[in-house]
Amino acid sequence: MAAAPDEHPAPDLARLAELHGVATSYRPAPDRTVQVSASAVTAALAALGVDAAGPDAVRTALAARERELRERLLPPTVVQWAGAEPPAALTALAAGTRLRVLTEDGEEREDTADLPLGVHHLTATAPDGRTGTAHLVTAPARLPAPPGRSHGLLVQLYSLLSRRSWGMGDLTDLAELAGWAGRTTGAGFVQVNPLHAAVPGAPTDPSPYRPSSRRFPDPVHLRVEDVPEFAYVRDRDRLHTLLERADRLRADVLDKGALIDRDAVWELKREALELVLQVPLAPGRQAAYDAFRAAHGQALDDHATWYALTEVHGPDWQHWPDGLHDPRSAATARARTALAGRVDFHARLAWLTDGQLRTAQRTAREAGMSVGIVHDLAVGVHPSGADAWAQQDVFAAGMSVGAPPDAFNARGQDWGLPPWRPDRLAACGHAPYRDLLRALFRYAGALRIDHVMGLFRLWWIPQGSPPTEGTYIHYDSDAMLAILALEATRAGAVVIGEDLGTVEPGVRETLERRGVLGTSVLWFERDWEGDGRPLPPERWRADCLATATTHDLPPTAARLTGDHVDLRDRLGLLTRSAAEERAEVAADTAEWLALLGSLGLLDTPAAGPPGSDEEEEIRAVHRFLLRTPARLIGVWLPDGIGDRRPQNLPGTWYEYPNWRLPIADSEGRPVPLEELVASPRLRGLLGVLRGPGPSAQ
Repeated sequence: MAAAPDEHPAPDLARLAELHGVATSYRPAPDRTVQVSASAVTAALAALGVDAAGPDAVRTALAARERELRERLLPPTVVQWAGAEPPAALTALAAGTRLRVLTEDGEEREDTADLPLGVHHLTATAPDGRTGTAHLVTAPARLPAPPGRSHGLLVQLYSLLSRRSWGMGDLTDLAELAGWAGRTTGAGFVQVNPLHAAVPGAPTDPSPYRPSSRRFPDPVHLRVEDVPEFAYVRDRDRLHTLLERADRLRADVLDKGALIDRDAVWELKREALELVLQVPLAPGRQAAYDAFRAAHGQALDDHATWYALTEVHGPDWQHWPDGLHDPRSAATARARTALAGRVDFHARLAWLTDGQLRTAQRTAREAGMSVGIVHDLAVGVHPSGADAWAQQDVFAAGMSVGAPPDAFNARGQDWGLPPWRPDRLAACGHAPYRDLLRALFRYAGALRIDHVMGLFRLWWIPQGSPPTEGTYIHYDSDAMLAILALEATRAGAVVIGEDLGTVEPGVRETLERRGVLGTSVLWFERDWEGDGRPLPPERWRADCLATATTHDLPPTAARLTGDHVDLRDRLGLLTRSAAEERAEVAADTAEWLALLGSLGLLDTPAAGPPGSDEEEEIRAVHRFLLRTPARLIGVWLPDGIGDRRPQNLPGTWYEYPNWRLPIADSEGRPVPLEELVASPRLRGLLGVLRGPGPSAQ
């Protein structure tokens, strides 16, 4: 909803906002512009450390900002793309300006020619004696491309239980799936949900998209028996009791229809790991652990300290004693020392989890996968979590990330995630972002970036305000993309951007130019600028991951049968009559099936309504995806056995068991990994993907 005219930012405020990357309007559609309220702009500026509370303050801040931009020699970050002309920030320097570069490796240079890839320190000295410094990012022109065309599986790891896991899927289950899929189906990758560390404390937020930390993984995914020290635990009786409890947890989910209980799983694993970590590390293992701690340094120490402090003071650091709010305070240093044993415990958990993640990736590659494990980077972190505590200096206080109103959500969305401040990121050379990418690329063959548009801008909402009262804040997208290209190239990893929904003009083109793959979901691919009909396969983009569905959408069987409409109707989520919804969905599905039939992709077109031969129709959908030029084709693993339940139903909390469902068949019966890989239906679907298709250019 547009703000009333008298709430629009005045000219000086609008100019100040522009100079700080704060939007005063946005376009949710090409033919519609929405003005942002002055109060939202003022709040966003305040979060950036700019006082705009009143005309006098605005004039003072505007003069200061204009003077700063006029007098500075260099912006905080300068990007030099390989093979491109020198950046404007350097060509604009006055004749006679001397440049000095200190490279990442400590080498001193007198100019910026032929610099190695990396993030270097640049100093400019003007003829009049003024100096300026910047972080100089030299990056490859494009990110690594997938090594040929491939298909793969998409799965929420917690839902992938085996007969050996402890009530939810774990990293050994992931390795087993990857090894099977690579060797027997020719799959090139397995994509999983974010495996970031969660905020502790029951009940834990089950969403993997609101983690405590994005830099370190969650030890709940460990296969405890695969930790080498497990074999040397002395208290075998207690360990045996824990294993019996694990058997009951697993049986409750697989055999008795219980929901996945992450809290119960973690409590059990934590007890077992307390025993395992009492076993001294052998010399080689100790050396590896010491190297891990040294490599991750202060970040790991902060992460482990936060978890140790939660055991004493609870999981919300904002409610801790005042002295512990600051990770660099004397009180925190004393607590770190006093809790050294617990700090070491949580640091070792991070190391163990990192090791099993790397094992899963190694297993995938040894099984012949061209990419391996595709990890998911959430858009932000929980405001009470470890990253928000340790990185307070780069987070915008009092702000939350979300989305403005659109055609699908008239009220907008508030995701409850504090955003990074673009000015603070730029000032430190985007160090938290670089370190995050480096950590994830340790064990990823590819990285999916949730809401990849956030590299360009994010919708900031002042705390206490509705999502409609937010505004967009722009980031240095050139620097964000350059660092992404740099770290992905160093790791030899592919990057997939989740670019669904409203995307700012030019963003998809920029991402494509830099080699970031997009995401294309069948039901959304229509000729929106033409007749609105399903987009024929030859008109799909090549640089994408093409799928039939995602974790936030109905499984393909539910889409074909209309079961997802019935589900939303039962939960009271429809905004119009169920009959209208069903009619629209049936018409949409019928159009797609008609296209599949016209292309000869339905072997035996069903005589009945859509969904009457869902197994064949699901195969036809994937034959269609194979006809597109998409470089990567993803199969939602539950589609392989006809599961009709979405893993997440947006707009629900207690009404639906989001993020807690095991993979199940069409009757809702949980199917363990051992049965899943033996399923003729899954094997038949994956066999479709081994057929011929156009080669990606």
